[in-house]
Amino acid sequence: MINEIDVQAIQDTTAAVRAHPGLGQATFSVDGSWQGGCRLTARTGTLTQGGERDDSRVAKFVMSSDEPTALLGTDSAVSPGEYVLQALAGCYTVTLAALAAAQGIELKGFRLELEGDIDLRGFLGIGPTIRPGLQEVRVRLHVDAPDTSREQIEELVSLVENRSPIRDTLVNPVNVATTFA
Repeated sequence: MINEIDVQAIQDTTAAVRAHPGLGQATFSVDGSWQGGCRLTARTGTLTQGGERDDSRVAKFVMSSDEPTALLGTDSAVSPGEYVLQALAGCYTVTLAALAAAQGIELKGFRLELEGDIDLRGFLGIGPTIRPGLQEVRVRLHVDAPDTSREQIEELVSLVENRSPIRDTLVNPVNVATTFA
């Protein structure tokens, strides 16, 4: 165990996915219901991995979202934009801790500061050339690994940037298919 990560489990998972690539395919799901105004309550759904459904996560976790009052909400929950930043921070955490463990780097701790800029003119439809989404996301990492050189930390962070699934989702176009019933 390094950084509370089972290094053997990483190696075993890597070997299993290498031998059977279908095991690497995972689908997450969320089921959300509007609560009026800008509010949403969502619950985790089925996780499918390697073609096998795992229903143990259905409604196991509940997430609520709203917007700050300055952005038309009632400020009763985390905003969707903050959830995007949280998703990236959480993914960086998993990726950094696991990759550091796999490389034998012991972390004493780390902290992330994230900021994301949005231009409301895109959302409000008054800036036709302005995207409604986040314009830029900045991540500042504070890594405490006393027995590791700055160069090793920089290499680790570069690897995190290349391997983080949520970062990849944010920096590369992804198809979002919306249907209605």
